[in-house]
Amino acid sequence: MSQTDTLAMPARDFAKARRASLLGAIFMMATSAIGPGFITQTATFTATMGAAFAFGILASIIIDFIVQLNVWRIVTLTRMRASDIANAAVPGSGYVLAVMVMFGGLVFNVGNIAGAGLGLNALLGLDVKWGGMLSAALAIGLFLSRRAGAAMDRSIIFLGLLMILMTVFVMFASNPPVGEALRQTVMPDTINFATITTIVGGTVGGYITYAGAHRLLDKGVVGAENLSVVTRGSINGIIVTGIMRYVLFLAVLGVVASGVVIDVSGQTANPAAQAFQAAAGDIGLRIFGLILWAAALTSIVGAAYTSMSFITVFNGKIGEKGRNLATVIFIAVSLAVFAFIGTAPAALLVFAGGFNGLILPLGLTIFMIVGWTRSDLMGGHQYSRVLLVLGSICCVLTWYMGYKSIGPIFAFLSVN
Repeated sequence: MSQTDTLAMPARDFAKARRASLLGAIFMMATSAIGPGFITQTATFTATMGAAFAFGILASIIIDFIVQLNVWRIVTLTRMRASDIANAAVPGSGYVLAVMVMFGGLVFNVGNIAGAGLGLNALLGLDVKWGGMLSAALAIGLFLSRRAGAAMDRSIIFLGLLMILMTVFVMFASNPPVGEALRQTVMPDTINFATITTIVGGTVGGYITYAGAHRLLDKGVVGAENLSVVTRGSINGIIVTGIMRYVLFLAVLGVVASGVVIDVSGQTANPAAQAFQAAAGDIGLRIFGLILWAAALTSIVGAAYTSMSFITVFNGKIGEKGRNLATVIFIAVSLAVFAFIGTAPAALLVFAGGFNGLILPLGLTIFMIVGWTRSDLMGGHQYSRVLLVLGSICCVLTWYMGYKSIGPIFAFLSVN
């Protein structure tokens, strides 16, 4: 639905459509942020770091909060996609950002398809590659639907709620040491920059940064008149993702604290599946399979949709049908890479988060430049100085973490 369409609506219908658009954007952001990469990363790092990983969760939530608020608000005020904003602020940078986000999205989507395969393997015992292929085909079917947008919103909301409810069940079953987790959330025994960069990248790096914002832009929920409701929607999305991250961490921590050793290496390693099975037996394994598959399917859709929303910077005449076709091709290419790649699925999911964490500082830097110097792009709106200061601090921090983490992140690909 375009902005022109919404102007012709009665006020009540417009409010209803706007709420639906916000809900879809919130769950697109949330399910992208808690996709198979995050699930696998959480299980891997909790198994190796224990309760100390709680600090990484807290850091990712804080950075997510600041980044998402800035990105959603600036996209809303400028009424432009991120790549167009970048070109307007720093000529030529939009093309660089678009290429990096699309490549990062491709890396992530190969991991998402691998995650879907791991999910169906745990749920039904299906071969990982066949499970990934079937899931990618289903995602393509969403975009071939005549009502692709509505189908995508409904499926993302349903699967997102399913993921949350089932993970909460497993958290209670695993009986985690909550007190120790809370202590190490603020006073960790150890801090690992590569871990934080990877988990941040898996929750707000690369395409994920722009997933909800571009969805709202496509729905016409833009301009200063929508700023307050967009801000509330962004905060609600961050709350949903934050709760889900911590619940998942506690679910795995309960297993690790009980003395169960989780294998995080090798081609067939599936750390999260081991944790869920240890917590709730074969039922837990099946529940995990459904959770991971739901997370993967929504992330395949979110990664492809958002990555291809950047394609218009190269040709402004590409409309919704063209983007949907490009999205189908993007998923097909991701599937082809997945079918021939030899890297372990779990290792690939961890690497994808780290790689997208390295992309995050570039886009955030450009958005901070816009916020500080280009009020003209935002219709003369005086942007929040508090958010700019916080965003600039995050920007410096993510550049530093990326610099310190390049080697360890690429080392994830050496798993065999």
